[in-house]
Amino acid sequence: MSGFFENIARRALFAMDGEQAHGLSIAALKTGVLSSPAPLDPALQQTIAGLKFTNPLGMAAGFDKNAEVPDALLKLGFGFAEVGTITPRAQAGNPKPRIFRLVEDRAVINRLGFNNEGHEAAYKRLSQRNSCTTCGIVGVNIGANKDSEDRVADYVAGIHRFYSVAKYFTANISSPNTPGLRDLQAKDSLHILLEKVLEARDQEAEKCTLKRPVFLKIAPDLTEEGLDDIAEVALAHPLDGLIISNTTLSRTNLLNQVEAKETGGLSGAPIFERSTIVLAKMRQRIGKTMPLIGVGGVDSGATALTKIKAGADLVQLYTGMIYRGPTVPKEIVKELSALVKQAGVANISELRDMETAAWAAKDIPA
Repeated sequence: MSGFFENIARRALFAMDGEQAHGLSIAALKTGVLSSPAPLDPALQQTIAGLKFTNPLGMAAGFDKNAEVPDALLKLGFGFAEVGTITPRAQAGNPKPRIFRLVEDRAVINRLGFNNEGHEAAYKRLSQRNSCTTCGIVGVNIGANKDSEDRVADYVAGIHRFYSVAKYFTANISSPNTPGLRDLQAKDSLHILLEKVLEARDQEAEKCTLKRPVFLKIAPDLTEEGLDDIAEVALAHPLDGLIISNTTLSRTNLLNQVEAKETGGLSGAPIFERSTIVLAKMRQRIGKTMPLIGVGGVDSGATALTKIKAGADLVQLYTGMIYRGPTVPKEIVKELSALVKQAGVANISELRDMETAAWAAKDIPA
């Protein structure tokens, strides 16, 4: 199927505007015809942050912004799916066009700007699936409205609204497409954000005795000093993990110099090295205990395993599916099973950190 998609179906989709093609993908998933679950392999199963994952591959936030197809994504073979980013109030996002494919680079630039239908629409959909006792892990990625007067309060509102329907939360403070959002990564601002968000989590946990994990998603465009600050703040709070990383503003070594001039965040194959270096550097800073989710350029079993060897417990993809099609989750999971067997270990977790030092020794690209 992957070969068919890359040769035929992708051509049809790529003839459309990026958002039109995305809408068609969501519509196709809603029909259920794309279901192709990956085989269960005990060697890929892990318990991370108190959650039992059938495999380490997840769909990153950004694909299912409005929580329309989380279960359909799980049926493609993902071990977990993350919906959002969802803001308290619906917002249209930035002017169109705002998605640009760099085919030669297997990359995408987007400047969507947290376009979504808001908390209530997403909550309604997630609450309808919540009665499913066998449903897989679905996390909720929360953000702030562009015109918010109190962005921290927007994240707190997300915790309260989705606590009954989310298996975990991601506080997204690293999108480059909402002006000033990345300022929340600064040391003092991050202290305040985590204090308030985790306080809201604890308040909800007291009501239902379930303590939902909270992850923080950071940018790949950080300096060594910036990584130091985030690690220090993360370790000073009962944060459950970090997601590394969001899209980049860098345009280093791209073949396509036309779309490369577009503003927005770059994702896909070109971000693999940068995001993996930042991942390894953060693993060294935060130690072996805190979970890390690696994102950026994952499109095969080999790239997924490299993230794990660099320090990730779990990995996520999005752009990889744009280029390889809906069977790629199942294919990656099968490839991971083969690679783990080849390595001669009982569980994929045994391969974590094998290459952390080597990746962390590299300079973050300019």
